[in-house]
Amino acid sequence: MSWYTWLEQGRDIKVSAQVLDAIADALRLDAHERAHLYRLAGLNPPPADPRAVGPLDPKLHRLLEGWLPRPAYILDRHWGLAAVNSMARTVFGFSGRDHNCLVAFFTSSRYRAAFTHWEQAAPDVVARFRADAGKHPADPQFQRLVTHLSAISTEFARIWAQHEVTETGQGRKFVTHPHVGEMVFDYTRLPLPDHPGHCLVLHNPAPGTETADRLDLLTREHRPVG
Repeated sequence: MSWYTWLEQGRDIKVSAQVLDAIADALRLDAHERAHLYRLAGLNPPPADPRAVGPLDPKLHRLLEGWLPRPAYILDRHWGLAAVNSMARTVFGFSGRDHNCLVAFFTSSRYRAAFTHWEQAAPDVVARFRADAGKHPADPQFQRLVTHLSAISTEFARIWAQHEVTETGQGRKFVTHPHVGEMVFDYTRLPLPDHPGHCLVLHNPAPGTETADRLDLLTREHRPVG
């Protein structure tokens, strides 16, 4: 216990990860407390085991529905679509066969057609995925995704070979819907600490565009009758 107290007091104590793990086990610290202990000692916390992440909190599903009529979805650490609200499916063209945002971007003709400037957006998409993969170098699923996409998409393989990296959490999307025309969204990616590696992606109509009105029109078109 004194070790932990000294760390909390900011004393200059040099400890290894093995010692910290022993302290954490002895104190029965949870994942958040263990990460805090590592930071107190000046070390990076060990990466979270994706298998240890439980199902999404129901409040997150309610948040996605509460964001309507604006599009929103949740991605897991590998960009799998963990949850998608109905307007994201309508606006971006996600179908029931789309399980990963990156794979859909390069392989789904419907999803690709939704992006007004797909060719300009593709390098940024790949650069953000490379940044996320770099945060989890010991996770083989990232390399499996890269190998799979490189084999079926020459465009992905070409862009991946450029080794560009970006970690921006905000940006703008230009999409074209077959019924209402072009819509422009400002998006924000927010990490979900209770679900390590997951992020919430929220979209807002860009000011000075007709996107909000076109979202209202789509809402009326897809509203149940009766």
